[in-house]
Amino acid sequence: MAPLIVFWIIPMIYITYLSFTSWDFMSPVKTFVGLDNYKYLFQDPEFYATIRATLIFAAGSVIPTMTAGLLLALLLHGKLAGSGIYRAIIFSPWVTPTVAVSIVWAWIFEARSGLANALLSIFGIEAIPWLQDGAWAMVAILIVTIWKGLGWVMVFYLVALQSVPESLKEAAAIDGAGRLRTFFAVTLPLISPTTFFLFIIQMIDAFQAYDQINILTQGGPAGSTRTLLYLYYQAAFDQFNVGQASAVALMLVVFIGLFAVVSFLVSRKNVHYLS
Repeated sequence: MAPLIVFWIIPMIYITYLSFTSWDFMSPVKTFVGLDNYKYLFQDPEFYATIRATLIFAAGSVIPTMTAGLLLALLLHGKLAGSGIYRAIIFSPWVTPTVAVSIVWAWIFEARSGLANALLSIFGIEAIPWLQDGAWAMVAILIVTIWKGLGWVMVFYLVALQSVPESLKEAAAIDGAGRLRTFFAVTLPLISPTTFFLFIIQMIDAFQAYDQINILTQGGPAGSTRTLLYLYYQAAFDQFNVGQASAVALMLVVFIGLFAVVSFLVSRKNVHYLS
């Protein structure tokens, strides 16, 4: 409880207090402004655009990462030659610092001499302004995020697949079920706890994504890749508006908390249904 109180409860109480004030980090006086910071957020169209970008990023990164991670786990779970080497290679991006990964990908996505456009030119496709166009900038960040998280999800699914009893698969085969039917009727329900765990953790990580956005786009162009956490960073350390930044931080905490509660309720209902 001591670390929890010191590093979470006390800071949360202090940030809640700051969200009702106007402060610039340097002034000795914190002016109490009541709900003005929250009113400003809810009246600002950019705040809703930021929420939309956050949700697009979360859905666009979590669903493909989990789907591809499960497919890779199914592939490497079988008797594939050199599967251990493949697992190490796929998992290696996860243990690489996000900042370093993002810098490398920034070179890859460079519009004039980057590797991505060089490969596209081989197939006669025109160069894409990956980090200069709003739509493509989000795609670029999603590619980096999915590529980095793929191995982590794969490892969890590999462990889950190893816990599925072979006797159940054999029983399904005796009953005439093919591989696809066995997967959906036996394997997928039995690994559902791992799926729910990964979904919750991946979504929370997506809501808190910062490093790749800061390195690749700095929230641009025109705020198209600015998430709630990056909005907090800009308010606090670019504009020195601690009160507004604290309000954004609390909104992010509430948003993640509500999502976690809903996810746990859905998880419990599905586990009860499967049992």
